[in-house]
Amino acid sequence: MISVHRADDRFQGGDRDAGILSRHAFSFGTFYDPDNLRFGPVMAVNEERLAPGAGFEEHPHSHTEIVTWVVEGELTHRDSTGRATVVRPGDLQHLSAASGVRHVERNDGDTPLTFVQMWLAPLEAGGEPAYTIVPGLADAAPYALPAAGAALRVHRPATGERVALPAAPLVYVHVAAGSVRLGDGGEALGPGDSVRITGEAGPELVATGPAEVLVWELSA
Repeated sequence: MISVHRADDRFQGGDRDAGILSRHAFSFGTFYDPDNLRFGPVMAVNEERLAPGAGFEEHPHSHTEIVTWVVEGELTHRDSTGRATVVRPGDLQHLSAASGVRHVERNDGDTPLTFVQMWLAPLEAGGEPAYTIVPGLADAAPYALPAAGAALRVHRPATGERVALPAAPLVYVHVAAGSVRLGDGGEALGPGDSVRITGEAGPELVATGPAEVLVWELSA
């Protein structure tokens, strides 16, 4: 089964007066859709846009694997383990909330910030919080997330290049930037569009312009 989900159909949240625009792919916060709670271990794929000076003040998480990808701008991260980092385009950030952690996410720069934050449920609850940042993640290099039975690859195809999707029980595709097509003559996908593939080999992605695509390989 292949299911395409459009950016314009995402639930819009955040606080525009505070310079925060959030677009949610799944049920989140005040938005509840019993038919759209999660996809395998993926519980949230939030596209966040923060104006300069805007951000999320300190708040808690637990029993969640949080992976963040910056599309443009710079994200300032601070957490209760004492870490303070600036995450830039091309960097992958992974916060394992485990038994509990608090963090702050802000745009302390002078240009708009866009990032995609993905929450995955761990296979086992508990443990100690952990933080990882991978500066300049290489194109198509897998970032394994064994705690959630998942792996992420970021593809940056040039116009006309093809991206083979993994053979896995579940595959989740999110277009972070640019444009691609589902196979030759298939549906066109733009920024914020996503695809959920269950139980079958998905078609190749064909870049119709320079693109950046996040591809999750997920266990059932």
